[in-house]
Amino acid sequence: MHVVATAGHVDHGKSTLVAALTGMEPDRLDEERRRGLSIELGYVWTDLPGAGQVAFVDVPGHERFVTTMLAGVGPVPVAMLVVAADDPWMPQAAEHLAALDALGVAHGLVAVTRSDLADPGPAAARAEAEVARTSLRGAPVVPVSGRTGAGLDELRSALADVLRALPGPAPAADVRLWVDRRFGVRGRGHRGDRHPARRHRAPRRHPPGRRRGRLRHRAGARPPVAGQRRGRGRGRRPGRAQRGR
Repeated sequence: MHVVATAGHVDHGKSTLVAALTGMEPDRLDEERRRGLSIELGYVWTDLPGAGQVAFVDVPGHERFVTTMLAGVGPVPVAMLVVAADDPWMPQAAEHLAALDALGVAHGLVAVTRSDLADPGPAAARAEAEVARTSLRGAPVVPVSGRTGAGLDELRSALADVLRALPGPAPAADVRLWVDRRFGVRGRGHRGDRHPARRHRAPRRHPPGRRRGRLRHRAGARPPVAGQRRGRGRGRRPGRAQRGR
């Protein structure tokens, strides 16, 4: 399976475009649908003629969610930069393109969306000039409309060409475990999320006597009392009088 990440300014039609390409809605949260704004990473997929299975990681374009965007594009080898035909070159388009360049993403294409609302020529020329200074230089630029469907076939064909040109994985390359984010869970310590494109979960098995991290007490065991701690060498903690305070 190939994995492609979107990039681009907020409200330039990234989610609408991948929904038109796949028939799946990447915005799954009620708040996202109510506001018409992507907040979390969205995952959709489809079968692309000439390229096989393709998964899209749809990233948010708002400036507040740059860290979420970086989590989505970090391990992805192909990017689809989305710019709108009826808008000038925007700050988050420049910021996302700079992030892709810093990450060394060298394969991708540019989709000029909303081409049904304005002439896509000026936006395509500006995007091509900006991309020429980055690792994505030479990326094809395709005018498209996610609303009317105009240009979708050309976009699929260009994307299939990009995916077919991808180099195969190097068997001797370093192995990396991609971590999207790290966060603390009360009582559990730190946890990490892996990228869905790299995630392969084995069936969860619990050792005998354990269920979801909670110990089952053996028959006849005395129930714990308030203030008592169970564990190796740990019993009731001494009070202040016992500690000489």
